[in-house]
Formats: sequence, structure tokens, C-alpha cells
Amino acid sequence: MNKTVNINLGGMFFHIDEDAYQKLTRYFDAIKRSLSNSSGQDEIIKDIEMRVSELLTEKQKTEKHVVGLKDVDEVIAVMGQPEDYRIDEEGIGTTSTNYSSSTSTASRKLYRDKEGGMIGGVLAGLGHYFGIDKVWLRIFFLIMFFAWGTGVLAYIILWIVMPEAVTTAEKLEMTGEPVTISNIEKKVREEFENVSDKFKNANYDEMGNRVKTGAEKIGSSLSDFIIAVLRVFSKILGVILIIAGLCILAALFIAVFTLGSSSLIDVPWQGFIEAGNFTDYPVWTFGLIMFFAVGIPFFFLALLGFKLLSPNLKSIGNIAKSTLLAIWIIAVSLAIAIGLKQASAFAIDGRVVVKENFNLKPTDTLLIKFKHNDYFAKNIDDNSNFKITIDSTGNDVIYSNNVSFKIAQTDTQSAYIQIEKEAKGKNLFEAKQRAEKIKYSYKIIGNQLVFDNYLLTDLKEKFRDQDIEITLFLPLGTLLKMDDSVARYDQTDDDYFYWHPNENEIFKVESDKIKCQNCLNEDNENITIDTKQETDSVVTTTVTVNGEVVKVKETTTKKGLSVDKDGVIIKNN
Repeated sequence: MNKTVNINLGGMFFHIDEDAYQKLTRYFDAIKRSLSNSSGQDEIIKDIEMRVSELLTEKQKTEKHVVGLKDVDEVIAVMGQPEDYRIDEEGIGTTSTNYSSSTSTASRKLYRDKEGGMIGGVLAGLGHYFGIDKVWLRIFFLIMFFAWGTGVLAYIILWIVMPEAVTTAEKLEMTGEPVTISNIEKKVREEFENVSDKFKNANYDEMGNRVKTGAEKIGSSLSDFIIAVLRVFSKILGVILIIAGLCILAALFIAVFTLGSSSLIDVPWQGFIEAGNFTDYPVWTFGLIMFFAVGIPFFFLALLGFKLLSPNLKSIGNIAKSTLLAIWIIAVSLAIAIGLKQASAFAIDGRVVVKENFNLKPTDTLLIKFKHNDYFAKNIDDNSNFKITIDSTGNDVIYSNNVSFKIAQTDTQSAYIQIEKEAKGKNLFEAKQRAEKIKYSYKIIGNQLVFDNYLLTDLKEKFRDQDIEITLFLPLGTLLKMDDSVARYDQTDDDYFYWHPNENEIFKVESDKIKCQNCLNEDNENITIDTKQETDSVVTTTVTVNGEVVKVKETTTKKGLSVDKDGVIIKNN
């Protein structure tokens, strides 16, 4: 039965039997003796311990595994014996074990090479792993960044998941070299020699001169830094100008040469261009003018962007610049002229008034509502101030929901409807003619007034702010109800008439305002509330408006409770 010893090797704890421990101790003592004259002895010993620790960890099957002589022998066979080789101070090594200089990808491990990389060492590590020059990987990632924008994301993910090669053993594993005492010593010696060479080759006189003249160069260095920042900014600005200019030109090309019929973009004048409705000129002339007036400035912005990116870029020439400038001035002048002409087309308001009386019994409650046309809209809430469409007969028409409604009082005994058709024109005669040609209808069905929520006019009349204003004149004492569909179109003064949609309210026209008749919070003398306690537990409340019962409410009470005149249950003391 052998004793076991707990040891800390390379930061890892192991249970090892006494014989294995003694052999491992002699092994490390031999390594230290072989490295007694080597520079960086402590670093080499530390890396060897960590590598031995990794090999022993791989052999542990359970947490209670005890390292034996067999395990130690297998580790020593991998690491090699110190006496089998020795590297002299000049770097000439003799070893009895010959390791192949070429290693396969399977023997390499993926690490980040911070020393050989520019940022995080990701691409340098991938280059070691796949045996590819890191320059090609950098080119590939740049292409991914500019073409698909995924280069940065992929780099960040790899940076997170790839560990950095810190120890000498990890650096050897990264390049695929066997992690033996010989290779560890070589690697550490090379690192020390590189540092030593840097100090030996340093020109201390030159360094001293730099220190002496450093203060004088601060100003120039700062200016160089500012110039470098401005150059980077100019490059970024150039890219932005190129993208903006080319995108606007492409959008104008699609919008103009498809006459607004493309669904790819939506320009402000698209509805007018679509049917040639904005000007009295052919559509193609208006489109061409807008293309040159807007497109030429953005073309020069794109050229400026290319010039910022490549200062040596050849100019398009003075003749081309002068020609484009002349075309732009002509296009802008024509656009202004058309704009002024169109402004004059909206100069005068024309109005046509149509009135119609209708009979309403004093006992009837007038119901007011609006309806839509299924041919032009999906529902009453599907509204458009202006659009070009086709009517049921196949003719092109202008469709609009510019319809307003209001209620006013009349001193006459009968109610009447006043329809005002309005449109604009360059003179009063033209405006009135255009207003007369507006098509609008409504229906009187018994005690119901049903108004259309839209107007129509022929396309040849063009869009000139056509609208409909409906005024309903009602005599005193008229009872009325409002359908929810009226809410969007009602323009009646709230001080005269205010109502809530989704409420079954009845109103009456009075001298100063239209009052609600069945609203309990209204101060109205025409409402009568009769409360009766028919039994000990049931209370009936009846609301009467002008002799008509509009609400009946039954309330169950308990012993010790009573009801006041408004039907409110109170507790008796």
C-alpha cells in the first residue's frame, strides 16, 4: 500500500502516489539542471509544469483518480527526457528525437495570436490553424464587411469564442508544434532573444536626439493628427454623398420615367402625376422638368463624393459642367413658371348653393347618418382627401371625402338642407363652372337623412380643392338622433351642439342650443323621473321625455334601504 500526496501543479490539484511523486520530482529536478545555463529558466519551467498538468488532467477519469507511475511515465514519454537533448547558447540544438517540421491541422488548436495580429489576433490565429497567410483572411473579411456588412459581426463573435494564446505551450499548440521540453525551451529562448535584439540594435544617440527635439515636434504631430482625422472624415463624407446622390437619382428615374406608377417609392406628387392632374401640360414634360431640377444637384453631390474618396479622379470637364448648369437653370425656371401658373389656377373660390325643404312630423325623431359607397371604399372610415379612380361606368373620376356637416337653427316652420359645392379656379366663372360639375347626393327616407360621405367629379375638371359643405337647418322643438358615422364629418359649434358617439342620446332644438333629453346630468325640465317602490325589495325608476318613456330601471333593495326621487338607493339609520 502506497501513500498518496496532494500536489499543486500548474494551478491544478492532483492526488498522486508517493512513487509517482518522487519520479515526477526527479524529472523536474533534471529539467532544472539541464536549463541551469539557459535564459528565461523560470518561464520555461512554468510552461513545462502547465503542460504536464494538462496531460495529467486528460488522464483523470474521476475526481478521486490517483496519479500513478504509469501516468507519469506516459507524460514523460510525450514531453521527452531532459538528457536526450540540449540547446546551447548559440541556438544549435542536438536531440535524439526528430519531430517533423510539418504538422497537420488536426494537431493544431485554435487560439488568438495577439502578438501577430493587428487588433485582437483573430485572423492571425485562423491563419495558423488553417495554414493560410493572414493577409488573405484580412482581405476576405474586408470584402464581407463592405459587401454584406457581416465582417465586423463575425470578427467580434470569433474574438469572444477564441481564447488567446498566452502561455508558451498554447503558442506551440496554435502553430501545431509538439509541446515538448525542447520546443518550450526554444520558444522561450526566441522570445528572450527578440527582446534582447531590440535593445542591442537600438540607436541610443538617435533616441536621445528624439527626446531633445520632442517638444519641437509636438505641434507638428498634433497638426498631422488633425489632418489625418479630417482626411478620414472626408472619406466618410464622400461615401455618404455618393450613397445619397445615387439613391436620389435612382428614385427620380423610377418616379419620373414610370410617371409615378411604380410601387417602389412614394413621391409627394405621385397622385397628381398618375393621372396628369397637376398641370395643364403633358405629363412627360412635368416629369422631365422635375428630373433635371432635382436630379442635377444630386448628380454633382455624388461627383463630389467620388472626388473626396479619390482626389486624383479626372473631372467631367468644363463643357459638361456648363451644359448641366444651363439645363438645371432652364428646368428650375420652367418649374417656377408652372408653379406660378398653378397658383393662379387656385386663386378664386367658386360656390354653388342648392337647397331642399323636407317635411318632418313634430312627433318624429330625426335620425342623421352618413354612408359610404362599397365601390370606392371598404367602410365608412376608409377616407381619402383626393384620389383618381374609375366609377361603375368605367370613366376616370376624382374621388374625395372632403365633406363637412353642421346643424343650424331656422326661424321657418319647416326644415331644409343646404348643400354648398365649392371649387377653385383662375377666375370666378371657371371656379363656379367647376363647382357645378361636382356630383353629390343624399336621401330622405321617412324620418332618416342619409348623406353620402364622398363627392365625385370628372377627371378633366382636375383637382381644385373641390369640397361639399352641408348645413341642416332645423326649426325649434325638433327632436333628433345622431348616428356614429356622423362623427368624422360634424363641424357644428360645440357650444351650440355637443354629442358623444356610441351613445343612444336624443336631442331637442331649443332657442340657445341643442339639448340632450335623456342625459341625467343635463339641466332639462322636460325630463320626468318617477320612482316607485313596488315591494320591499324592488324599485322601479321611469324616465319620461315629453310624455315618451325612454328608460325603465328596476333595482333590488334590502331591508333598511330606501330610494330617493332620482332612484338612488340610500341607507336608513
